[in-house]
Amino acid sequence: MSLSMYGASVPVLRHGLQNLRAILAKAVAFSDSKKVASEVIAGSRLAIDMVPLSKQVQIACDTAKGCGARLSGVENPSFADDEKTLQELLQRVDKTLAFLEQLSPEQFAGSEDKAIQLNFPSITLNFNGQDYLQQFVLPNFYFHVSTAYGILRHIGVDIGKKDYLGAIGGV
Repeated sequence: MSLSMYGASVPVLRHGLQNLRAILAKAVAFSDSKKVASEVIAGSRLAIDMVPLSKQVQIACDTAKGCGARLSGVENPSFADDEKTLQELLQRVDKTLAFLEQLSPEQFAGSEDKAIQLNFPSITLNFNGQDYLQQFVLPNFYFHVSTAYGILRHIGVDIGKKDYLGAIGGV
């Protein structure tokens, strides 16, 4: 059986978001134990010219929900980018997971050839559905999840590769 567009997107994105949620939960515990304000951690960044943890999580969530919406043909829910604490970031991940869980494989039928256009301030990107998923969504999603992981690891949260990968291969 071939891999469907649904199978190549929604379960993969849900898995990554669940792992992101788990490392954010560890960041909450770190914040509590070290008496570091949650807002300070959410505002942390790897380099001065990079966006902070809060924006990394927002973009990862936006990429996931945008993918689900565009490929399934449903309206993309709008989330305000106003999260300032780790708890609010956890809620953002939960809302994104809840949206993805509503989508069915049938909604993705034929989406590999669907025209997808992304409009950014300085560029417009045009894809078919398969290229959108493979060349934009997955690399962008993993970039922001990896960067969130890197920020948390850099500030001392006790996380490792197993946390990033989560349960794989039935383990």
